[in-house]
Amino acid sequence: MPVVRICYSRLRTEEKLLFQAAEKLNIPFEPVDVRDLRWPDQFLFDPSDVVLCRCVSHFQNVALAGLMESRGLKTINHSSVISLCGDKIATASLFSQRRIPQPLFKVAFSPEGAVRASEEMGFPVVFKPATGSWGRLLAKVNDREAAEALAEHKSFLGAQHQVFFIQQYIEKSGFDLRATLIGGEPVSLIKRSSDHWITNTARGAVAEGMEMTSDMKELLVQVGKATGGDFLAVDLFETELGWIVNEINGQPEFRSSIKTTGIDIPVKVIEYAWKMTGN
Repeated sequence: MPVVRICYSRLRTEEKLLFQAAEKLNIPFEPVDVRDLRWPDQFLFDPSDVVLCRCVSHFQNVALAGLMESRGLKTINHSSVISLCGDKIATASLFSQRRIPQPLFKVAFSPEGAVRASEEMGFPVVFKPATGSWGRLLAKVNDREAAEALAEHKSFLGAQHQVFFIQQYIEKSGFDLRATLIGGEPVSLIKRSSDHWITNTARGAVAEGMEMTSDMKELLVQVGKATGGDFLAVDLFETELGWIVNEINGQPEFRSSIKTTGIDIPVKVIEYAWKMTGN
């Protein structure tokens, strides 16, 4: 019989909730702490299993999913989806191709180019690392001098910081929205409010449940189709022209969405994973 393998590198609230959901649904599952295993000898999974990739590290999830797929297993998410969602430049490029509304952005390949790109966009702008989550290493830049200093500092932080992703600063009235998608369908929506311009709950933002409008749902379904993700979180900003997509997360945390909406996301994820086994 197939098993839902829930692979993790740190046991967070989300993983515990997934275990509880599988027990509640009487669905066969196995918690797998990948820190204790070495490939290939100790990954003795059956090809009919489904693997939930729940490592904290983006790069660990990409590696884990790719290795599992090489043996014919289905993963949530697929390694290509995790890679896409973890790369802000790749997702911005995809959204441009699919005409999904997003903040204006520029990409530069030198500190001098980053400063010029910032001036061309008009201050303030936001410098973002191409890879990262939880609002880490974001910088709101208000003038040329700050752009010069930041670009120079980033150029010495290593290879991944030597491509500069610069995004238009959106005045969002102290909040953004986070939607959770399972199987391409939006299942929950929360509003995240903060006095700080970064509104991640990991940085102290306060969450509350929100009703989803038809135009939001249409946009979110479009994002789900474009990425092909099984389990995603999508962040939205409100503008005068309507809702736009700020970022997308391919390994979402969801505790705030459960508390504020009453929607049992872990149960929905486990049910979806079990259907992927053919049962």
